[in-house]
Amino acid sequence: MGWHELTIASEALRGNPLGDPHERPLYVRSPADDSRRYPTVYVLHAHMRTARWWFNVEPFERSYPDEVDALAPDAVVALVDGWTSVGGSQWIDSDGIGRYGTYLREEVVPFVEERFPANGRRALQGKSSGGYGAIVNALEHPDVFHAVAAHAPGPALFDVTLRPDFAEAARTLRGKPLAEWWSSEFESLRSHEDAVLVELWSSALAFGGGELPFDLETAELRQDVWERWLAHDPVRLVREHADAARALRGVWLDAGDRDTYFLDLAAIALRRAFDEAGLDETRLRFELFPGGHRGLGWRYPLSLAWLVGCLSMTL
Repeated sequence: MGWHELTIASEALRGNPLGDPHERPLYVRSPADDSRRYPTVYVLHAHMRTARWWFNVEPFERSYPDEVDALAPDAVVALVDGWTSVGGSQWIDSDGIGRYGTYLREEVVPFVEERFPANGRRALQGKSSGGYGAIVNALEHPDVFHAVAAHAPGPALFDVTLRPDFAEAARTLRGKPLAEWWSSEFESLRSHEDAVLVELWSSALAFGGGELPFDLETAELRQDVWERWLAHDPVRLVREHADAARALRGVWLDAGDRDTYFLDLAAIALRRAFDEAGLDETRLRFELFPGGHRGLGWRYPLSLAWLVGCLSMTL
């Protein structure tokens, strides 16, 4: 049936703190046979990406929409846009970025399912911060989302994956507030240091009300702010939402075994957390494979087919 390019006008994103557009693109593929109803998989892109990015074609690779077409799953598939002017939203509600969790749950879901033959069973799929958003939304809203696939999910295991950047950021800033650097100096991603600061700025807005959890000159932890950040760590959230974790129809976790951001270690920690929460081992799919943080496109069709199977099973 092909992909439908739609626009959703979000009230949740209207007047957001960053002044980003409240009208967003939305791409939906539905099976040709509309005489029956299907599960729906909502796909969340990574930080510094948009929904349109899925259609980009790397050399010698098919785009993800082309892969979905080839797979032809018995499911509605929706590519959701969560771009912001700081690179991404983490797919949650925050005072610093906007209500992207509300937008996903309360606007995108009904918008899609009023227009396409959905049966009310839903999964989230994402890579990196898209994987973060998939896990967090499934844990905090198990009545809405019933399965999740997270590729190189992050940020997660904050002490390991985020904290190492603090010293480099402090050395780059040399006491200058990050908000000042963002407003007066940032123009584009010209260096590794720029990328680190943009990631930290978006994290600060999402997790800490715009505050960094370290001293700008010495990188020493500001424990009170760091605790506010840690409250958003999905490893901790799995433990806090053990009932929701245990009730999920399926959880797919994977990462390259040499992930650039150590998200392979985060994936291991998340697997342990789901195990400790009591998620049945038959519902948990975990794998480390040879590779880094890039070049994961071949993994998405695998988890999509698995998710559709999880949503289609009779429990």
